[in-house]
Amino acid sequence: MSRAVRVVWDDGLISYDFGRGHPLAPVRVELTMALARELGVLDGVEVVGCLPAGDDELALVHDRDYIASVKEVQKTGRPDLRRGLGTEDNPVFARVHDASALVAGATLAAARAVWTGEADHAVNVAGGLHHAMPGAASGFCVYNDPGVAIAWLLSQGATRVAYVDIDVHHGDGVQTMFYDDPRVLTISLHETPRTLFPGTGFPHETGAEGTAVNVALPAGCGDESWLRAFHAVVPPLVRHFQPEVLVTQQGCDSHALDPLAHLMLSVDGQRTAYAALHRLAHEAADGRWVAVGGGGYELVQVVPRAWTHLLAEVAGTPVDPATPTPAAWRTLVDRRTGEVPPATMTDGREPRWRDFSEGYDPADAVDRAVMATRNAAFPLHGLDPMP
Repeated sequence: MSRAVRVVWDDGLISYDFGRGHPLAPVRVELTMALARELGVLDGVEVVGCLPAGDDELALVHDRDYIASVKEVQKTGRPDLRRGLGTEDNPVFARVHDASALVAGATLAAARAVWTGEADHAVNVAGGLHHAMPGAASGFCVYNDPGVAIAWLLSQGATRVAYVDIDVHHGDGVQTMFYDDPRVLTISLHETPRTLFPGTGFPHETGAEGTAVNVALPAGCGDESWLRAFHAVVPPLVRHFQPEVLVTQQGCDSHALDPLAHLMLSVDGQRTAYAALHRLAHEAADGRWVAVGGGGYELVQVVPRAWTHLLAEVAGTPVDPATPTPAAWRTLVDRRTGEVPPATMTDGREPRWRDFSEGYDPADAVDRAVMATRNAAFPLHGLDPMP
């Protein structure tokens, strides 16, 4: 069995469950892991369990009184609205601390495997809770697992960590935690905060020495435009930064079918982005890659296929997009959700994009968004913002 790739999974991760009717339904990761198993994606990788993050590990980025409040809410079942616990976005649920700490522990296990050399790549599809703030829950996120993992890497001696967030929502919690720390480069590509939660992530938010980078894309942006923006910003900055570890958040709520946002990507466009991040990990971080899930609220048609492609990409065994979804998995989908499952692993797209080096079009809203980011961030890194 290869030790180059590690998938962190514990069935307890589906206990991170805000309850019936909440958009962040744990069935999405249950169906993801089932699809990956049925397609043989996990056959050549090491699947390992994890322990919950301890208080000292959570306190690398979270206030200790906030951790105590989460525990108190778990004990009493009473909301703490000052801490964002018991809101519509973050309802109180049984074992809220235990479940949230386990998600953080899974991402920590992935980071530990990569940092110690036990694995080149490691992934936790149940992670990516990037909105949680140091002292409050936010946006379906109680503990910020990528933030905990990045802070742990720094505590172990890492001097440069790059975090790339491709969720449709701004990675505001992670940005906040490292905004003044030049050791951490945070790059977030997201729908413009003018039309989507959390209302942050403008290009002028540049942090310490330009190490916070935000690409705010217009609603309606599809595969080709999104990939053009990605390649115009992410690879140049990450290659220049030369991180020791690349941490990526793969929220798939940028898909056209996602009910909570307004971008128009396909599963094929998302799969193409995962491949680009994989290449970037090898080009800029000597292959050290920690990947986590994130948002994604089309629970059957999108999340399982997108993140199975992610797992396959991390494993180095990409799934042919034309592959039919297995009959056993389709039966599971029907039993668990009553929905009609997708028949294949593709949306039938073959994304192509025009490289930004071919010229800037000021009449194009995506190009204007890219230039706003390049103008704000590139000079702070000694890079030319012009294509």
